[in-house]
Amino acid sequence: MPELPDIVIYIEALEKRILGQEIEKIRVVSPFLLRTADPPLASAEGKRVRELRRVGKRIAIGLDDDLWLVLHLMIAGRLHWQKRGAKVSRPRGLAAFDFSNGTLMWTEAGSKKRASLHVVRGEAGLDALDPGGLEVLEADLDGFAKVLTSANHTLKRALTDPRLFSGIGNAYSDEILFEARLSPLALTQKLAPDEIARLFAAVRTTLTRWVEELRTETGDGFPEKVTAFRESMAVHGRYKEPCVRCGAKIQRIRYASNETNYCPFCQTKGKLLADRALSRLLRDDWPRTPEELELLTNKKS
Repeated sequence: MPELPDIVIYIEALEKRILGQEIEKIRVVSPFLLRTADPPLASAEGKRVRELRRVGKRIAIGLDDDLWLVLHLMIAGRLHWQKRGAKVSRPRGLAAFDFSNGTLMWTEAGSKKRASLHVVRGEAGLDALDPGGLEVLEADLDGFAKVLTSANHTLKRALTDPRLFSGIGNAYSDEILFEARLSPLALTQKLAPDEIARLFAAVRTTLTRWVEELRTETGDGFPEKVTAFRESMAVHGRYKEPCVRCGAKIQRIRYASNETNYCPFCQTKGKLLADRALSRLLRDDWPRTPEELELLTNKKS
């Protein structure tokens, strides 16, 4: 799912192309995309774009008459800038927003259509879609610590909870925790003050660095390579690859359709974190260290 750095770059690219432009036509071809009926979608046609704003992981396009189009890309949704009037091709194509200088195309890979479009009016309409998480790049350490320790969650869960922190998801939370040298399963209310300070610095450093890296990569173009897996990431998506810091093999915890990647030496003091499904199956045979895992793997092969 596109997260804070990706959404920032999307918005910057859109500002160069549609700010001040009039929406000529909106073509929605997916019956699952539009989630609101009032104001009607047609009321956005003929209005100029006055502002673009990030609302958590959503892109909000502000129009004349205080009308807002709010795009939530979810996991597989992506935006593309194409020639004016470009055809919306099914099954990936969801919608197209036509301007005099081009067309903003919205696609979604896969069969599960989770992306959503809301049409709302005013700040109250935007607030209703905002989960309310802290804007970490605008916060100070005290404010961050207060939100972090407001409940006793694992760090992974806390960082990715949009009600606690805005714009952080599965990929960048892995990178943040690696930068902070903290376990994804450490409990928020058991962190020492220096660990909270380290995490706060890691959040700001990681997100800022990735915004700059993606900005450089995109240049004056449109971000077409938005992905959760990037070659220069330290741990996310790098299962079994060597840690860039210590050389140990990156490990993972799998749950549902997600996974958490971490370095067992840099983050968990040499301890393997239990993959719930496998640890229930193996019980006492679950390896406790990377060395034990390596021995188990070699025996099986």
